[in-house]
Amino acid sequence: MDRQALHAALVEARIPGGYYRIEGVHEPVPTPPDFLFLRRATGGGWETGAYERGRDEILARHPDEPTACAHLLRLLV
Repeated sequence: MDRQALHAALVEARIPGGYYRIEGVHEPVPTPPDFLFLRRATGGGWETGAYERGRDEILARHPDEPTACAHLLRLLV
């Protein structure tokens, strides 16, 4: 699963768009105060995490996009 397929799956599952941010695919405006995210990691790979109270908390680091997408999907569904 890539980021576009992940977004389609979340829309199909009726997960509100303000609950998550997927780098380059779904970046809600205005930025919600709290959300889960999927983004490229500095230095390679991918990260899933939570943004709360103005701070990022990395929940997991992943070697590739499909693994990261599957993790975010599990967190949200």
